[in-house]
Amino acid sequence: MSTLLEVNDLKTYFYTTSGIVPSVDGVSFSLESGQTTALVGESGCGKSVTSFSIMQLVNAPGKIVGGEILFKGKDLTELSDREMRKIRGNEISMIFQEPLTSLNPILKIGDQLDEILLLHQTLSKKEAKNKSVEMLKKVGIPRAEHVYDMHPHELSGGMRQRVMIAMALSCNPSLLIADEPTTALDVTIQAQILRLMKNLKKEFETSILLITHDLGVVAELADKVIVMYAGQVVEEADVMSLYAEPKHPYTQGLIQSTPKIDSEVDTLNSIQGNVPTPSNKPSGCYFHPRCPFAMDICKSQMPELKTNEQNGNKVRCWLHESHQEG
Repeated sequence: MSTLLEVNDLKTYFYTTSGIVPSVDGVSFSLESGQTTALVGESGCGKSVTSFSIMQLVNAPGKIVGGEILFKGKDLTELSDREMRKIRGNEISMIFQEPLTSLNPILKIGDQLDEILLLHQTLSKKEAKNKSVEMLKKVGIPRAEHVYDMHPHELSGGMRQRVMIAMALSCNPSLLIADEPTTALDVTIQAQILRLMKNLKKEFETSILLITHDLGVVAELADKVIVMYAGQVVEEADVMSLYAEPKHPYTQGLIQSTPKIDSEVDTLNSIQGNVPTPSNKPSGCYFHPRCPFAMDICKSQMPELKTNEQNGNKVRCWLHESHQEG
């Protein structure tokens, strides 16, 4: 597999009246062609800002202040707005977590689908309409011709999300970024959308960057998992290794707090405390105030993200380094 996306030391800061807020603080990872990589963590850890940085959609007061985002070897941070518009929606598409606010309420579904195709592909209006209807059928929408002429508010949440997926895949992008694609949906519809994304990934041979806090979704879709905390990557592993033997205490806490259908315990484990605000991070390891294994060194020094030479997995934790040395 070839590397499709490579993010190196990405830093995205917000310049507020209260000072500089580092939302994404030196994030690095790569995504291979045909692979689904999940960015995981609690709300506020920097997942969505990372995805918006890749799409070059960070608005003031936010700004990418360092690092590079290589897509097919080209650094997206150095492209002009015009050059980025050719890539956005065509080679890289994004599904947002709330489709009702992402779709234009005054335009018909068909007009919004057609617009993307007419912008990026050399199609006539008739050809664009035929392609739009075909895409609506591919995502499992019944009476696609009828839905083509409807407005977003006339559809259910699950149907709107299917429309968003159809729009995102209409130009057959190399990379699909899915930001919490099932959060606003009920459990039954979530399962349908996940099956749909899995099937469409195979059909279109699209790589997926999945942004989520739901480890159930990760287990269903991902090949590789990147765990973020307070704007940093704290662990990276293939999905099987991560669930079988999580290394970072934060990852362990996330997995332990996931409800299990066969559990006899009627209470859920939880990680004590909250994710620190980007403007008020603790010294040393950012997780140490919540970590049950915190040592003195954790409170004063930030551990590096170290790679396991045997399997390529990565972890940022003094406990793990001490274990290796011992």
